[in-house]
Amino acid sequence: MTITQLKYVLAVAEHKNFTLAAEKCFVTQPTLSMQIQKIEEELSILIFDRSKKPIQLTEIGQKIVNQAKNIVNEADRIQDIVEQQKGFIGGEFRLGIIPTVMPTLLPMFLNNFIKKYPKVKLIIEELNTEEIITRLNNGHLDAAIAATPLMEEKIKEIVLYFEPFVAYIPEEHQHFKKEEIEIEDLNLDEILLLQDGHCFREGILNLCKQNTTKDFNHFRIESGSFETLIKLADEGLGTTLLPYLHTLDLKESDKRKLRHFKEPKPAREISLLFPKNELKIQIIDALRSTIAGVIKGAIVFQNVQIISPIQKK
Repeated sequence: MTITQLKYVLAVAEHKNFTLAAEKCFVTQPTLSMQIQKIEEELSILIFDRSKKPIQLTEIGQKIVNQAKNIVNEADRIQDIVEQQKGFIGGEFRLGIIPTVMPTLLPMFLNNFIKKYPKVKLIIEELNTEEIITRLNNGHLDAAIAATPLMEEKIKEIVLYFEPFVAYIPEEHQHFKKEEIEIEDLNLDEILLLQDGHCFREGILNLCKQNTTKDFNHFRIESGSFETLIKLADEGLGTTLLPYLHTLDLKESDKRKLRHFKEPKPAREISLLFPKNELKIQIIDALRSTIAGVIKGAIVFQNVQIISPIQKK
């Protein structure tokens, strides 16, 4: 069997469809089917149960796929070792970034990175945390930037910075006159939240649940953007919490409505994630150092309390 044949097996296992897998592998469907059939004949087993729709792995097929992932990763490592030895920093690099980090962090480092490493072809996608974990584990992302800790067994995390939560409180609100607020001041019933699927939303829920045993599961308004939440707050529909970097670009009139928390400030931990096999580690290190170079001037908070992005039951 060959590495190429194993890649075909992995593609069918992922997409559960021979035609779609062939498209993703840039070969014809008969070619892909024939190569997989050769492996099955060589091993005298069936990897896929073709009688089911969508196609399913057989019991032995699942074991083969698990091993095939290891073999393909190790094969990719050979080229990676050669590139590291030569000091080459280039090639395609797939990076995922969560939506609440993308608009603020990406403009800060992207231009510096592409100028310093012009041979790297960055492919950047905005993905939620669940999608990032899946794609890192499937080998469809080389790295990602997300809120941590996630405690995923096969993923490494390198902390980039700590970003405090900042309250946005309209003038008519009872806490507007406070210079600083405390977690106890938060009323989950009046906080405007991002839609489900955003880890920043989960951080807010975890932050508020630390000081209450009441089960809050009803919210008047949820939105997909911080800009909408700010406008709704200004209409008197509640308050909201923002990531610190997002507050830097607000209008001066809106900045007057920001209130920082007393120390230790609740904050989210933003990290660079990558598979433990450390493929393309030279590009990962270059990305980390570039971000570290630009972020240290913007984030200076140290006395913080990290709020988990993992949904608590």
